Amino acid sequence: MRAPSAFVLLGLAALAGCGGEGAGSASGSGGAGGSTSEAPPLPWAAEKVPAAREPADNPTTQPKVDLGRLLFYDPILSSDRAVACATCHSEEWGMSDGLPLSIGTLGVGPTGPGRTGPNLTRRNSLTLWNVANRSPLFWDGRAATLEDQVLAPLKEPKELGRDPDEVAKDLGAIPGYVTLFQAAFPKDSPAVTVTNMQRALAAFERSLISDRAPYDHYVAGDSGALSDDAVKGMFLFAEAGCAGCHAPPLFESMRFFDRGVAPVPGVADDGRGEVTHERLDQGAFRVPTLRNVRESGPYFHTGAVASLEDAVKQEAARSPKPLSDDDITAIVTFLDKGLIDPSRSPDRPAQVPSGLPVPLDGFRIPR
Repeated sequence: MRAPSAFVLLGLAALAGCGGEGAGSASGSGGAGGSTSEAPPLPWAAEKVPAAREPADNPTTQPKVDLGRLLFYDPILSSDRAVACATCHSEEWGMSDGLPLSIGTLGVGPTGPGRTGPNLTRRNSLTLWNVANRSPLFWDGRAATLEDQVLAPLKEPKELGRDPDEVAKDLGAIPGYVTLFQAAFPKDSPAVTVTNMQRALAAFERSLISDRAPYDHYVAGDSGALSDDAVKGMFLFAEAGCAGCHAPPLFESMRFFDRGVAPVPGVADDGRGEVTHERLDQGAFRVPTLRNVRESGPYFHTGAVASLEDAVKQEAARSPKPLSDDDITAIVTFLDKGLIDPSRSPDRPAQVPSGLPVPLDGFRIPR
């Protein structure tokens, strides 16, 4: 038993939600269960990451995933033929882009810090890890499914900026894509359609599963998978109420809250309120996943907080339990070391059927 006995006792209490502060709406259960009697000790019920959810009209197949991967990295989807989905959701940057706000079309430089350009998005790029189990989508929850989500960046002038019908027309003129679409959707004629493009991209994104972190091995019975400091941080994470919103095993929830983050200067953004038009949703944003969180900074919907430690400090200030610097360090250790698993990162193709250059990524030092 690696957890100190004092922390084991913390698992007896129900977990408070999000430090008890902030306006928001709950569109799903965000709470965590009570303690478990199984070893190794946990402050909540032991659960595995659930299987990826998929709609009945778009069951996942390998040909769809393969096609979706190529579309994801192909800049033919953008108006400047230089930006791809991977520009804002790169495997090198935690399926995000390492920037406070994403830079879409007409950007200069590879993905990551240092990229510049005139077209900044309003919000930080959310990671795509475990997006298969996420609904609604986006910081404001405006899309119900991954298939719906695909169209938003296409239609947004600052992101990809293309008419979906025109994209499908271009794809249908490329023999390599025609063959791939026919393999992925053999019953459809024509196979190259906007709907099938949406389905293929969604199928690929559903393959971005993170469920092999040290935490997952610990839950499965390997008491040595987490260090003593990480276990301490996990129990403090529970005691501070963090798991009320960042609920295990996905460490997120389908909830929206105002976390008191200052808006981007000159940018009007009412968050969830723009979708629901409810007063309590004004300024509320989705609870993001903490899986692979050390790779997906900067943090919050504005990307205003650069380090994971500072993000934890900002949230700790809203917790009903006072946390010392050592407590915060322990929580950061749990998030940083315990929830990291990029083992299913996609392989970036060397080339795509359009023949356009695959967008570049900046160098990231392994940690």
